[in-house]
Order: sequence, then structure tokens, then C-alpha cells
Amino acid sequence: MDAEELKAVNRRVVEQFRAGGVVEGMHRERLLLLTTRGRVSGAEHVTPMMFHREGDRLLVVASAAGAPEDPQWFRNLVADPWVTVEIDDAGVVDRYAATAVPLAGAELDRLWAVLTTAYPFFADHDAQTARTIPVVELVRRD
Repeated sequence: MDAEELKAVNRRVVEQFRAGGVVEGMHRERLLLLTTRGRVSGAEHVTPMMFHREGDRLLVVASAAGAPEDPQWFRNLVADPWVTVEIDDAGVVDRYAATAVPLAGAELDRLWAVLTTAYPFFADHDAQTARTIPVVELVRRD
């Protein structure tokens, strides 16, 4: 899928998610929308992505399906970690400000093992790239 096709799919997913119904080809209960600010443009970018809950923690993975470079949304949140999260909470979309915290060290290793056990395709993505795939905690700011 080229960049324009991916943008079109993401627009459709965002629209369906915000409309509150079924999100074609995805599991709504595992999906969130992450809004980052472009590190160059300053414009807001909304990216649909899968998430994982680890206790009270909300995690996202910057695998980019094993691409050689980190995804744009990750590079954006490294430059500006203040993000917005939209997540379905029992049929109601909860939208809130959060701080994106990339994990490192032993905590990254521990959670990577949890994630690759729960979702083996992340191990496949890891095998396709030389980079360390980032895991990011989205910490609610209330």
C-alpha cells in the first residue's frame, strides 16, 4: 500500500471510529486515535492504531509493520510528547490529553515480551527491521 492509499484508509478509519459504529477491517475495542503535532509543519495529525492495556497503562507500538524507519507519528511525539487520545470506553468515545512516554531499558524489554506473546505479529515485525521497535505509554493528563 502506498502513502496515499494509507492516508485514505486512515481517513476512513477515523471517520468510522468517530461515528461510533463498526470500523471496517478492525477491532474497535483494540483501536484508538492518536493526535500528534507535526514536528516540522506544526499541524495536527490523527493516526488510528492498535493499543494494549497493561493494568492501568495504555501502550502503543511503533512497529510500522517492520519498516526500516520509525513511523511519522512516533517521530512527532518524540519532538512533542503532548498528544490527544480518543478511545472507545463502553460505547462512548473518551477524548483526553496525554503525555507520550517512550519506554526504555528493562521496562521496554519486559513489556516487549508481553506484547510479542499477546500479539506474535510484533515479533514478525521485529524480525524484519534492524531498529528497536518503540513502545510508548500514553499517560492521561487530567
